[in-house]
Amino acid sequence: MYDCSHGAGSSQSRAAGPRPTPRRRHTIHRLAHNEAVNDLDALLSLLTPEGRALLDEVRDTDPARELAVATRLRREHPAALVSAALGQARLRQRAAAKFGAGDAGRMFFTANGVEQSTRASVAAYRAERFAALGVTSVADLCCGIGGDAIALARAGIRVLAVDRDPATAAAARANAEALGLAELVEVREADVEAVDTSGYDAVFVDPARRGGRGRIFDPEAYSPPLSWAVGAARTASRAAALKVAPGIPHEAVPEDAEAEWISDGGDVKEAVLWFGGAAGAVRATLLPGPRTLPGTGLPDPEVRTPGRYLYEPDGAVIRAHLVAEVAEQVGGGLLDATIAYVTADELLPTPYATAYEITDLMPFNVKKLKALLRERTVGTLTVKKRGSAVEPEELRRKVKPQGPNAATVFLTRVAGAPAMLVGQPVRPSR
Repeated sequence: MYDCSHGAGSSQSRAAGPRPTPRRRHTIHRLAHNEAVNDLDALLSLLTPEGRALLDEVRDTDPARELAVATRLRREHPAALVSAALGQARLRQRAAAKFGAGDAGRMFFTANGVEQSTRASVAAYRAERFAALGVTSVADLCCGIGGDAIALARAGIRVLAVDRDPATAAAARANAEALGLAELVEVREADVEAVDTSGYDAVFVDPARRGGRGRIFDPEAYSPPLSWAVGAARTASRAAALKVAPGIPHEAVPEDAEAEWISDGGDVKEAVLWFGGAAGAVRATLLPGPRTLPGTGLPDPEVRTPGRYLYEPDGAVIRAHLVAEVAEQVGGGLLDATIAYVTADELLPTPYATAYEITDLMPFNVKKLKALLRERTVGTLTVKKRGSAVEPEELRRKVKPQGPNAATVFLTRVAGAPAMLVGQPVRPSR
């Protein structure tokens, strides 16, 4: 029986023995302790009329005033309810970055649910892909607090949302109701391996990828394991998708799956294995947009002498091993055979990489860089690195940038030798 809950904070199955004691996170908000919302009784108390009214009252509480607010409210409400309300208010504030202030202000969260739930923009994109495939119903296994179920329902898809953790399932149910989607979302507290998905034409699985010791990198250590999730996906009549860590090895991707890496605002968020479509295909998708770069099977680009422009591919492109596709778009090659920096002589803008105009190229030498920056009166220095052991903050301390101008320095290798490239990002034309 798999503990796939995003609110339980453990990737261990029951068969693996007792769960490790979760490590407490120490914050300055002692009265708004995030762990309070992990308790089912605390969550249910917030769903009562008194709890909802209290949530409305504390929603904009300044963290610096929590002690005074809690002291006042405890004169009229139970102390546990006050702590739960303040904790939930903090979680809602944190969740606004993922779900938007409007939705987050009405939803219910667990501490782990905020951290591990899918960003709303990514969930909406995935729901649109399901809808484009003709999917009308999805079994959402390991639903967490319901982020993907909400997006699927908003796309008009009927959802069975399953999670074993009682508090997490309760949060998912409350969220569907709070957002007016209860008619499309059925939440079931159950082990995913015991759920019959035959009544749904698609399956979505989001296994837990965190354990008592942090992130889990071995796909077979997910809960449930990737092999189980693949088996569940293959039973779907129309389509299936498995959310996995973006660092998943390409060799771990099943031959009958399409692998998609997704970034949002330049940050790589996840990888998804799709079943029922283009088996063996690879793509990188950038949000907002979406903009999708398909793999074409190109060989690795040739290493060439540095040109006037350097292109830094989006992280999803790099994870998907599609740097060659970007190099072909811009007519460039690699600075080094092992580094994902593309260099070219011409500026050919692409949404899949950020372009920089390079003004200086030199072997790695801190003193020479410091002199150059002083000459250019550079006070704002952006440091990027690939293939270098030097830490950006360490370099900034040594060069002590001062002045009104800005520059970007790349610490990398050129044809195997440590090098520094100085330049400016090319602003996209409007």
